[in-house]
Formats: sequence, structure tokens, C-alpha cells
Amino acid sequence: MVSSSHEAMHRFFQKDTVALIRNFERLFRVPFPEPRDIAVLNTDLTEIEPVERRVDSLVRVDTDEGDFLLVLESQGKKDERKWGSWAYYLGYLREKYQCQPVLIVLSQSRSTARWAAQPIRFGLPGWASMTVRPLVLGPDNVPVIVDEDEAVQDPSLAALSAITHGKGAHAAAILRTLAAALERVEPESAAVLAMLVEAGLVDSEARKVWRELMSQMHYFFRHPVAEKVREEGREEGRVEDRAEMTLRILEWRGIVVPEGVRERVLGCSDAAQLTAWAERAVHVTEADRIFLDAPA
Repeated sequence: MVSSSHEAMHRFFQKDTVALIRNFERLFRVPFPEPRDIAVLNTDLTEIEPVERRVDSLVRVDTDEGDFLLVLESQGKKDERKWGSWAYYLGYLREKYQCQPVLIVLSQSRSTARWAAQPIRFGLPGWASMTVRPLVLGPDNVPVIVDEDEAVQDPSLAALSAITHGKGAHAAAILRTLAAALERVEPESAAVLAMLVEAGLVDSEARKVWRELMSQMHYFFRHPVAEKVREEGREEGRVEDRAEMTLRILEWRGIVVPEGVRERVLGCSDAAQLTAWAERAVHVTEADRIFLDAPA
């Protein structure tokens, strides 16, 4: 089963690809052309043969210097089977889309990140027919951001810092800095980043600290949902916000929302029920599954 932390790592860049590209040179020491257009693509790479192959996220970036595919993979541990999968992904995507694929591996584990960063060679010992060199984001190259002004300047990178270093000695300081910075960020962006961070944290103590910080800042939901209260004076406003947030979470995760689901959510006036649906929306694979075990 795919974990929330695994999902958060690659969804982070699917939803804020501009932030990744803006930091390419800083994090990877690799330049990247200025994007003209960005599009999230279908992650299913299955061929006619019944062998299912899926990348975590796939984003197309069009630039004046050519078109690129960002192939985003979250990696929690070493797995040598990935070597063949990654090589397959790159070759298949190059042929299918006729543009250059770029493999980016995301890991919260320092040892896993170092393993993934090693060139993968296929062929003779002294003559590789193919070499795969992933760009890897992990604790060694994602900065520890504990300065509030720096976090406000680049909140996406600050959120990635919190997720990546969520098990380290600096975790509490990073989370406090990010929480303070989100008070100074546009509310809707802050809500999405707050949700990503809670979903991405793997350390239980760090997640507890983050929930307490979000509670103190009057964010809406108890679980991986962090919509800032904007209609504090009226129950109707709070209900409307919760309904819209439930739908936004599903759409953010790339899940198709049928009209029937949309109508039922928007037509609900029970704040507690909407909170439950919003929490389920973080984990379900199909939109209508938020209603399971819920009252009719």
C-alpha cells in the first residue's frame, strides 16, 4: 500500500513544478531552461502486454530550448529492481512523447538517496550500452531552512525541507519556522503546503509537533488537511469552505470527481460529516470512496 509520505513527496512537485524548476540549479547544480508551459501527464506506462508499469508523477515542461518530461519517483528504501524499471521508463517515454525524459528521485533517507544517485550502467563492464543518472533530492542537498524570511521567500522549498528533514535533529526548528512563515503566505497556498507537510512527515513526533502548530494557528482539520479559517464568524461559511476543500483535495491528488460526488459534497450541510469526508479524501483512490461507512 502506498503511504502518505510516499504520495506527498512526488505530489509536491506535481502540484508545484515551478518551484522544482526554480531550484534546479541550487539543489542539483544543473541548469534548466525557463518553462513556457507545464502539464501533468498520465502516469500509466502499461503496454498492450498485461504488465502494469506506473511512475509516481509525470510532468511535461515545454521550453524554448526543447520539451522535457520530469519523471518523479519517491523512493523510501533501496530496491535494485528499480534500476530496470527506471531504464524502461526513460526509453519508453522518449519514444512515446519524442522529448527528453529527466528522472528525479525523491527520498527522505540519506542512505537511500546516495544509493539512488549512483549511475546505473547496462552493458559490458568497460562499455555501457546505457547509463541512467537520476537527479536525487534528499537530506544531503535539500537545505535546512530555519530562517522565517527565507521560508516566506520560497515556501515550497521550506515545505520540502520540513518533509525531507522531518526525522532529523533540526525537525522541530524547521517546522516552527515553516508554521510562522505560512502565516505570511497566501491562505490557499498555505493550506495546500500544510496538508503536504503533514502527509509527508514519517516521524510520529514530528507529525505531532506539526499538528499542534497547525492547531495553534487555527487551521481547519485535524488530519492531513490544513485549510486556514477565513469565515470564522459564520457556520454556513465554514461548511461551504469544508465542502470546497474536500473537492479540492481530490482534484489536487489527480482523482476524477464525478458530478454525483460533487453534488453530494456541496449539498451537505453537516460540518462534522464534511470533515470526515475531507480526511478520507487524502487517502482514497476513487472519489466516491469518501462516502464509505458514512451515513446516507
